[in-house]
Formats: sequence, C-alpha cells, structure tokens
Amino acid sequence: MNRFDRLTAILIHLQSKKLVLAQEIADRFDVSLRTVYRDVRSLEQAGVPVIGEKGLGYSIMEGYRLPPVMFTEEEVIAFLMAEKMLEHHADLQNSERFKGAMFKVKAVLRNAQKKVLEDLEENIAVRHKVSEHNHLLNDTLPLLIRAVGEKTVLHIQYATETGINERDIEPIGIFRENGSWNAIAFCATSKKYHPFRTERMLSVKDTGRPFHRQHISLTEYLANKPKDNGQSFPVVINVHNDMARYLTEQKYNYGFNSEKAGKTHTRMEFEAPCIQAFSRWYITFADQADIISPASLKTLVKDRLKEMLKKVS
Repeated sequence: MNRFDRLTAILIHLQSKKLVLAQEIADRFDVSLRTVYRDVRSLEQAGVPVIGEKGLGYSIMEGYRLPPVMFTEEEVIAFLMAEKMLEHHADLQNSERFKGAMFKVKAVLRNAQKKVLEDLEENIAVRHKVSEHNHLLNDTLPLLIRAVGEKTVLHIQYATETGINERDIEPIGIFRENGSWNAIAFCATSKKYHPFRTERMLSVKDTGRPFHRQHISLTEYLANKPKDNGQSFPVVINVHNDMARYLTEQKYNYGFNSEKAGKTHTRMEFEAPCIQAFSRWYITFADQADIISPASLKTLVKDRLKEMLKKVS
C-alpha cells in the first residue's frame, strides 16, 4: 500500500471510532509508531481536524466528514457476501437495515462496480434460511443488541432441562456458534456470567433499568471462558478420512477436543457433555468409524441399534 492510500485509510479508520490508539493503526497497516505519528501530522497539515496526541489516542473533530469514498471491487464483493450472510443468519430487522445500508453503498459505486454487483447477485447464495420461521430470534436478537448498547437490564423467561424459569440478566454481548445465536449475560439470580441460547428465551422484556455494575467485555469473557464444570465423558474414535471431512462443523457440538489424521483414518478425541447424545450422533456415521473408548459407548450404540432393528423389522 502506498503512502497516499494509507493516509486515506487512516482517515477512514479515525472516522470509524470515537478514539483510536496509535498502536491500533500501526498493527493494522504493519508500520511503526513513528510512521503513524508522521502520517497523522500529514493529515493535520492537510487540514484534517485531528484531536489527540502521542500516547493518548486520536479522534476526528465532531462534524467533520470525509467526502464519498470509492470502494475497490473486492470491497464491493465483500459487501455482497455480508448481505447474503445476514439475510439468512440474522434477525429480520437487522437484515432489512443492512439492505438499506447497501442501497447507500451502491449509490456511490462506479457503473462498472454496479455491473459486477448485479452480475454476482444471482450467483452467490446462502442456504438454510431460518430467520423467517424463527419468531423468537426475530423478537429476541434486536432486544439483546439494544440492551448491550444501552446497558439496560432484561427480564427473560428461559427454558432449561429442569423447566422454565424467570430471571433478570445484564447482557454484555452476543455471538454465533455452531449454528446458534447466544448471549453472554450477568445473571441477577446466580450472580455469575452465563451463556444463554436465544432459542431457549421464551420471552424477553426490556425493564428500562440500568446495569447494576460495571461488566467485562464479550471479548474478555470469551478469552477467559470458564470450563464447564459439569460431567463429561472422554471419547476416542477412529473415523475414515472420507467421512471425517463431513464432520468438520458437527463435531464441535459434541465436545470435540483434537484430531490426528492418518493414512486411512482420523483419530478424534472428545469430552462429550452427554454420552447419550454422542451415541445418537455416532450412529449416523457408524459404518465409517470405530469406537476406541469408552466401552460404555460401544454398549450404548449396540443397544440403540438393536432398538432400531426392532422398529424396522
């Protein structure tokens, strides 16, 4: 990247956040702090109202706006990819908002870029759309996002293995994992941080009350995520390599720890949170795998297969 392009990118970066540290800019553009300081001085000399100084961070004076930015063809395609993903894996409100933002992006594109976008529109797809049929997600996700931003307490009805309970939570963030949206929140009942699956939230109400305490960020929580202290079952299986490639995403739902690929088979190790659920999943590819341990899993699979044979015989 030449210096002119870097200066433009730094200016856009400064406009994207309230405060930007020099180290953040240096890391993004792989330059030294001295180069960052020199680039910021160049922007100031060019008339950009940069506020701040070395060691404290930089910001742009309120009200200053960069003229319309020209996107690269690669960035335009990335926007399209994001739109397709959000359409199928986010709630309807945020999906529609992103579509509105895309119209604004398209308005500043060059004609050649608009043609690229139009040509690709019908040739990129994301399958398994769920948001249209998941009213819980459509009602819940916007409330969670708003509560995280505004730091307000939510009252929820939540379904657990032991029944439905009600509690107040202070959500610190949301994340998507293994096909599900989850919220991390401080629970007023247990006085601890817990993950909450959105599909188990039967109702969500904004109480309007502010958080009662200062919380860590979602990034901090995930980086230091406590291990589940519940019972788990060590499992080791050998899976034929032709089948192993199809378990790339599924295995994470069953306590996957590690794997080692051999010439014909891949050895997989798990800490299965539920041995019964693991046995049901294992049966779906049992003809392409072998159970190394535990012996109890072999017995469980045999019993399930016997029951299945009774039902189809």
